[in-house]
Amino acid sequence: MGKFTPLDFNKYAALARQAAAEGCVLLKNENEALPLRKGDKVAVFGRIAFHYYKSGLGSGGLVNTKYVVGILDALKEEKDITLDENLLGTYEKWIEKNPYDEGQGWGKVPWSQKEMELTDEIVESAKGADAAIVVVGRTAGEDQDNKNEAGSYLLTDTEKEMVEKVSKAFARTIVVLNVGNIIDMKWVKECNPAAVLYVWQGGQEGGNGVADVLMGRVNPCGKLTDTIAENIEDYPSQSCFGDLTRNEYKEDIYVGYRYFETFAKEKVLYPFGFGLSYTTFAVTAEAKEKDVDNVTVTATVENTGKTDGKEVVQVYVKAPQGVLGKPSRALVGFAKTGVLAPGAKETLTIDVTKESFASYDDSGATGHKSCYVLEEGSYEFYVGSDVRSAAFAGAYEQPFKVVEILTEAMAPVEAFERMKAVPGEDGTLKPGYEAAPLRTVDPIERMKENRMEPITYTGDKGYKLGDVLDKKVTMEEFVAQLSDEDLICIFRGEGMCSPKVTPGTAAAFGGLTPELQEFGIPAACCTDGPSGLRFDCGTRAFSMPNGTLLGCTFDLPLVEDLYEMAGREMRQNRVDALLGPGMNIHRNPLNGRNFEYISEDPYLTGWISAVQILGMEKSDVTGTIKHFCANNQESNRHHVDAVVSERALREIYLKGYEIAVKEGGARSIMSTYGPVNGIWTAGNYDLLTTILRGEWNYDGFVMTDWWAMSNREGYEATKTTHAPMVSAGNDVFMVCTDCSDMGQDDVKEALENGEITRGDLQRNAMNVLHFILGTPSILRFLDRISEEEKEAQEQMGDNDFVAADLVTYEADPATGDVVIDASAWNTKKGNSEVCGVTILADKMGTYDIEIEMKSDLEDLAQLPVTVYIDNIVKTMISIRGTKGEWIKETRDLGFFFGPNHYLKLYFGANGLELGKIRLKLREGMEVLSKHEE
Repeated sequence: MGKFTPLDFNKYAALARQAAAEGCVLLKNENEALPLRKGDKVAVFGRIAFHYYKSGLGSGGLVNTKYVVGILDALKEEKDITLDENLLGTYEKWIEKNPYDEGQGWGKVPWSQKEMELTDEIVESAKGADAAIVVVGRTAGEDQDNKNEAGSYLLTDTEKEMVEKVSKAFARTIVVLNVGNIIDMKWVKECNPAAVLYVWQGGQEGGNGVADVLMGRVNPCGKLTDTIAENIEDYPSQSCFGDLTRNEYKEDIYVGYRYFETFAKEKVLYPFGFGLSYTTFAVTAEAKEKDVDNVTVTATVENTGKTDGKEVVQVYVKAPQGVLGKPSRALVGFAKTGVLAPGAKETLTIDVTKESFASYDDSGATGHKSCYVLEEGSYEFYVGSDVRSAAFAGAYEQPFKVVEILTEAMAPVEAFERMKAVPGEDGTLKPGYEAAPLRTVDPIERMKENRMEPITYTGDKGYKLGDVLDKKVTMEEFVAQLSDEDLICIFRGEGMCSPKVTPGTAAAFGGLTPELQEFGIPAACCTDGPSGLRFDCGTRAFSMPNGTLLGCTFDLPLVEDLYEMAGREMRQNRVDALLGPGMNIHRNPLNGRNFEYISEDPYLTGWISAVQILGMEKSDVTGTIKHFCANNQESNRHHVDAVVSERALREIYLKGYEIAVKEGGARSIMSTYGPVNGIWTAGNYDLLTTILRGEWNYDGFVMTDWWAMSNREGYEATKTTHAPMVSAGNDVFMVCTDCSDMGQDDVKEALENGEITRGDLQRNAMNVLHFILGTPSILRFLDRISEEEKEAQEQMGDNDFVAADLVTYEADPATGDVVIDASAWNTKKGNSEVCGVTILADKMGTYDIEIEMKSDLEDLAQLPVTVYIDNIVKTMISIRGTKGEWIKETRDLGFFFGPNHYLKLYFGANGLELGKIRLKLREGMEVLSKHEE
């Protein structure tokens, strides 16, 4: 493994700031509204200027940061402009009476905040300003989709009135959209602001990045990763998006711009890849067939304006319709220039593989079923700065060619119709429909035919996992020692907040039992991402820009450099796998987790994700690409069936993952919660083995999403049906409280009755162990990390507190218990409550803590509490929503010596209520003395 490199925090912050700036997308800029000018007085409107959304919510966004620079924070530091302080004071007074609404916790957070109504007097009082900035914000999150309603996808009446009034009062009105994904944009024409800038959610350096663009230090160079249509109903997925039972992907391969550029150009407000600059560029390009497998595009970009800037070159292919039907445009390459001075030129060479634009024949219409093919005809290439303006750059004639012979996998089992391009009477393409091809191959039979032969059990031969690392024994010889129970334990991950790994992280896996640790197997660690390390115990981490923003940079080297810093941070925090990047397609603008994901386009999604992996891997840690696959809505995500053709899966919803595996070297993957074509992905053999391992040659490991389910085909999934996961190649079930409890699911019973085999468990265990051997967890276990790395790890974390005016609770003389009434404690996310506790002199020993807890939230909510004694993390308790029922959770606190101590609880999420807390003596000194004897 590579040499440890300490984290350079200043470089981390600088890269995040650059990414936040280069991801900003300028949609409009009239009246030379931007950039702001030296000496400008600026009036800032909108309450979200005072509460910057650094990220969305849920597991992908809850990063505890040391600081967050919001847009207003950054503008206040600018020396070349002044802000209208009277206007800011008006907002501050209003916000005091209308505080920020944090909602009720996980999945129940408002996505917008009440906005101050602008009176004519307020607007008139600010008219002395040279420019006005209006900030509109939206958050987003897990378990909750956006809605086509005011305050969600649409502006509220108050927000729209604010934009309209300010736009009329100021010639230079700049609307700044601090959002996770695109929102309705009809108001731009109706309100007519001079400038509109999407700044997305930029992490803790986001405000600085936005200020760099507003001030002109960075010329806007971000490009839209999604098509912005006039109405939500214009998106073809809208007809069934949000259905709680069966979501038919009727639009098939015609997702986003593939649909609009083929059938409905007139419905587009801002096309895919669009983004303005403070300067202008001219792009000339030529596309030529390089050889039988490749096309080369040479593009020269000239800065024809008056300001330094960068430009993105995008390459699209128009394939012949043939018998399969194709979209009119498909992105097959892109590159970004360096900073070009006025008059300067840069020539970019973009190599395009023909494989990247082959079509998958799932019907046999070409005579080659289950194959990627290039149909005969002229393949035209268009090059430019967005999909609409891209100009013809060349073409070549392609004879019919079978590019790759595969096998039918994941095909639908129930009939539905899918979209297909058909010629209209006027010669243009129209959306027609055809029956989607149904499954003809039984994946269960395929699984039985390809089962691994079990390795004969040898019992303990004295081999340790370190011997495999040192090539003294083979992995097969090592695994032969493990009992059935050992193998089942490796299948199970523990968490959240497992005490066996870094405090506050999402889960532990690998060596979680004393028996497995005796074999030299360490407990490896993963934690939530993708926009930073989520520590539920309150440890600080760096919050990076969200997925949509990173996609908008179209800058692969920048994203890779940023995630190299993330990898260093992971290694210093003893985290082996970040749960990200998120790679699901922006099939519909209303998906609640679009902020985590990247784009409506699979090619862009795949490459942005691939370089995130490559960046982290420089520190021998990695990302977990998720959610595999078709997790494209949050509503009822555990149960709603994604009904998708095999072609759409392969060309759209799996393509990005394929790129991340083949080009990024991904070695950790998370399956989804729900089913695709009737089979829950956590137990989908065709997904996890036939395609992933068989076709893509993936050699990493697969984990489930947290508390996922699986099913036997034809039956509904249940929370204890885990055997299909084992046989499908889902190597680790996440997560359980105690991995050694053999009665918690059906795995042991399925092994005994022959439904799964010992070979299945051994294969999965080897996948997990091979992964562990490629991470620092094995080096930590063997004490082979450097003193420099140990010192860096000891410096991580931020758990200090100030003990002032503490209430002290004394032990009950009769029982020795310390009882604390915590019902009035502030359990708000990020808060800590600290009290003193006094232990009786004759009651020293090992103690447990018992906490009465409840939450009105549903059982998918994650509610972590970290327990500190004398500022040392002793345990973590992570419960799920209890639907209003009181529960008691008990944990070991360890040994108490001496009478006086501090107890601190840190709360990692909103929505929790506490009752009584009891510190209970489990074993006194006399019992411990007998143990020692």
